Amino acid sequence: MLKFSNIWGYEVFKMWLINKLNIYMLFFLCSCGGAQQSTIPIPDFFEKSEKTNFKLSPDGSKIAYLGLEDHCRNIFVLDIVNPDSSKQLTYQDNMNVQYFFWTTNDSIVYSNSQSFEDSLRLYTIDVRYELSKLLIPVDDHRIRWLNTTRSFDGTILALMNKRDSSVFDLYRIRLDGAGSTLIDQNPGNFSSWFASNDGKVRLVMSSDSVEETFWHRTEEGMPFNSVIKTDFESTVFPLGPVKGNANSMYALSNLGRDKLALVEMEIQHGKETKVIFEDKDADVNREGYFFSNQEPLFSAVYKNHKKVTVHNPKLARIYHRIQKKFDDYSIDILDVDSMFNTLIFKTYTDRNPGSIYYYHADKDKIVELTTQNPKLTERSFGKMEEVAFNSRDGRTIKGYLTYPLKAQKSYPIVVLVHDGPNRRDVWGFNAEAQFLANRGYAVFQVNYRGSTGFGKEFFTAGFKQWGGEIQNDISDGVTWLIHQGIADKDRIAIMGSGFGGYSALYAACFNPTLYKCAISSSGYTNLFTYFKEIPPYYQQYLKLYHQIIGHPTREYELFKAISPLFHAEKVNIPILFFQGGKDRHSSVTDANQFVQKVKNRDVPVRYIYKEEEGKRFRKEENIIQYYQEVEAFLATYLN
Repeated sequence: MLKFSNIWGYEVFKMWLINKLNIYMLFFLCSCGGAQQSTIPIPDFFEKSEKTNFKLSPDGSKIAYLGLEDHCRNIFVLDIVNPDSSKQLTYQDNMNVQYFFWTTNDSIVYSNSQSFEDSLRLYTIDVRYELSKLLIPVDDHRIRWLNTTRSFDGTILALMNKRDSSVFDLYRIRLDGAGSTLIDQNPGNFSSWFASNDGKVRLVMSSDSVEETFWHRTEEGMPFNSVIKTDFESTVFPLGPVKGNANSMYALSNLGRDKLALVEMEIQHGKETKVIFEDKDADVNREGYFFSNQEPLFSAVYKNHKKVTVHNPKLARIYHRIQKKFDDYSIDILDVDSMFNTLIFKTYTDRNPGSIYYYHADKDKIVELTTQNPKLTERSFGKMEEVAFNSRDGRTIKGYLTYPLKAQKSYPIVVLVHDGPNRRDVWGFNAEAQFLANRGYAVFQVNYRGSTGFGKEFFTAGFKQWGGEIQNDISDGVTWLIHQGIADKDRIAIMGSGFGGYSALYAACFNPTLYKCAISSSGYTNLFTYFKEIPPYYQQYLKLYHQIIGHPTREYELFKAISPLFHAEKVNIPILFFQGGKDRHSSVTDANQFVQKVKNRDVPVRYIYKEEEGKRFRKEENIIQYYQEVEAFLATYLN
């Protein structure tokens, strides 16, 4: 349900919107001269691919994927050996298949639901005979998988919070439909469980949110012994077992170093035995380990672009062969069979969303499986380049700048702040940034301190800096753009979702001279209630949130000083505010109060409330309307 809360009526607004967009489009097209940039329709940017989640069967003879049928996502299977046997495998007409994985060459486990809040439904299906079995009774508990690419003696390992919604116990789920068996009851503080290559769980991690402890046992049923302890600054992230060695594992670790490195560890005593790959400038990503092969096939780091280093010699030869065929593209390995004969990979650039391909090594044959967004394939887009600047305290901050096609002396700027803050922006095709660039704005994305991927010192530098140095990093970046002559200082907007939305609202309160307007989607207005909305299964991380953000009781004055709700009277720039009724992280009541306080000061504010949406808008019509509103709002206040 759409609610309008603004100073004009709906019909007046609709006429205003249409007139504004018509005038803007005419002005834009007429002013582009020889480097004319066509205005791409909004739906074209955010159209969802009809084919997703391509996964190879263990022997590489089949490819399963999710495709649209009757407006619902269903499983389809491509038979590489016998193409005539390719078929649609599920026929859901009122719900979507949410995820799936192969357990053998002829069976798939999948889950479906009508929404992300819906009850769990878990099935196995025989690919040959299209016969489905319900694996566990329909319930409202949640499930987390262990080693989803393998089954052990007709069972798969899973964590479920059936007994207590705040903790996950370890189960074996039988693939013949005979139910599940409790293996280990969570004492309350176990947050992660890790299986060995024989399907036995010998390693677990406990957490009090700030400190993490790894516990090892020689066999199931035996007591656990503490082997590794880390604090909130240090990380050990197990990837999987070492082939043929149940006492060793591959992991990402920054113990004794600033950046995450790929290492091999002896788990009985928690000792690092070998550094396999590291980079002095960036953390190693979590991708690259394949449980089916029980080895890290490649490592990846993000610098200005993503850099992939392939460790397996056979896969390295295949990867380099593919690189020669797609010389100007970045290539991501999505899946590979156990014999390295078949491969699924994705290509992309900053100006092209790319495609997903299947590669047969023996035949040196490449087949396109899907184009990521066919409506954008033949379109032209501006470049995305990495930039770096110094913050006011001398720290080097990096980010990205996406340009419109038409070069200008200086650009209207949209500062697009990433969520998290423990995430980061990366180089590649960004539909949201390119949509804004297509409308004539340069898009500035800042990896402020506290962003991930730059080492633990940079990450922890963002602790308790909401409303502090994080916001200063963003402001310093904008000031740098102005001094470089890139930004038109009178036409700068700030925009984001979640923490990005919070940053936009904070800027409207405390930096109104720097920005012309602000756009917030599910932005946090009150950090006191932010902590009250945490789901029970996240409670074990509460101390970590206190370390990263602050404590609402012990640091009451800090929370009040940095929560936009208590400073709405300072706002004097226009705000566009989106809020979902089912958002667990941002209080609707607080959002309503903030908007009302701003409206009481006769500051232009447009508030759009979607009762059926959460933190992220998921319905296609709501996503399209979101960007229509953004387009009209920016056209009004930046042009």
